[in-house]
Amino acid sequence: MMITARELNRATLSRQLLLEREPLAVPAGVRRVVALQAQHPASPYIALWNRLTGFAPAELDAAFAARSVVKATLMRITLHAVHAEDYPVFRAAMQPTLYASRLGFRFAATGLTPADAHELMPELLAFARRPRTSAQMQAWAEERFGAERKDGAWWGLKGYAPLHHAPTDAPWSFGQRPSFVAAGTPAPPAGREAEPRSLQALVLRYLAGFGPASVADVAQFAMAQRAPVRAALNALGGAVEQLQGPDGSTLFDLPGASRPPAGTPAPPRLMAMWDSTLLAYADRSRLIPAAYRPLVIRRNGDVLPTLLVDGHVAGVWRPLDDGIEATAFHPLSPATWDGLAEEAQSLTTFLNDRESTVYSRYHHWWAKLPESEVRKL
Repeated sequence: MMITARELNRATLSRQLLLEREPLAVPAGVRRVVALQAQHPASPYIALWNRLTGFAPAELDAAFAARSVVKATLMRITLHAVHAEDYPVFRAAMQPTLYASRLGFRFAATGLTPADAHELMPELLAFARRPRTSAQMQAWAEERFGAERKDGAWWGLKGYAPLHHAPTDAPWSFGQRPSFVAAGTPAPPAGREAEPRSLQALVLRYLAGFGPASVADVAQFAMAQRAPVRAALNALGGAVEQLQGPDGSTLFDLPGASRPPAGTPAPPRLMAMWDSTLLAYADRSRLIPAAYRPLVIRRNGDVLPTLLVDGHVAGVWRPLDDGIEATAFHPLSPATWDGLAEEAQSLTTFLNDRESTVYSRYHHWWAKLPESEVRKL
């Protein structure tokens, strides 16, 4: 079966709740979309505002406080908000990547080995049974490794150990100074190998939220090697089906998963910084035109808040004191501007209750954008 580029776009939008907001409770909404990028504390809130009917930020506050939704270092070694029941399998699937990256060169430069980390893990997790500030965790590391080695040791352990970020501060539950709490799962196994069933489970969850997708797409999402991803897909047998992508490549999907027609309308959206949908694929042209990718994904990894028009990135937005400023990279129709203005009005009301000029520290990127149509919405 063949699938067109536009059908791929609509499949992603459908599964990411971007064709129509849905009336889901926060934990169920997070689980539907699999994972929300959470480098910036506000981004999971804005992501859910885009996806859930009548979303109230206090609902996500409560989910973080109750730990039904948790924030942790996971896919692509970045912070994600995920459903608590998904965390253990995601963390287990990420074992090879976290082991190699966080117990690698910088950790080894302290004179410590992965075996040292494995031996210390029960003590670290016992110390973090209740929330500990970063300063307290660094003090713990200094007591064991000395002042010269504490920074490298803690840098490795905080990303490798099964730790959640603990809510600390308004307006978005997490402040600039993180606190950590043990995830309540067993210590990671010794070694860099992942249990195959955990990677298979991650693949199935990924396809549910982002499919259809290629081996390269799945590997990009998890920052995993392609060979084990391919093995996981092969092991799943009839639980997945194969499609032919628009370029002739092999794509995988769940049988019966939502794949709306190419002509399905896609309403405009004001996407959060680092929205997961823009980063979940090796081939990001599914949502980001190639010419616009360097404009919205900067070389240092910042991913600007974007305008989504007819399912594709068409520009960027930022909140100012007097409203939302939208920058379009190509001409938009009057009806599209009206739709964006309606979204902007709703978002302005949403932000005014928390932080009206969120993302202001990233405004320096706007001076580097090409000349474009700019409107105050």
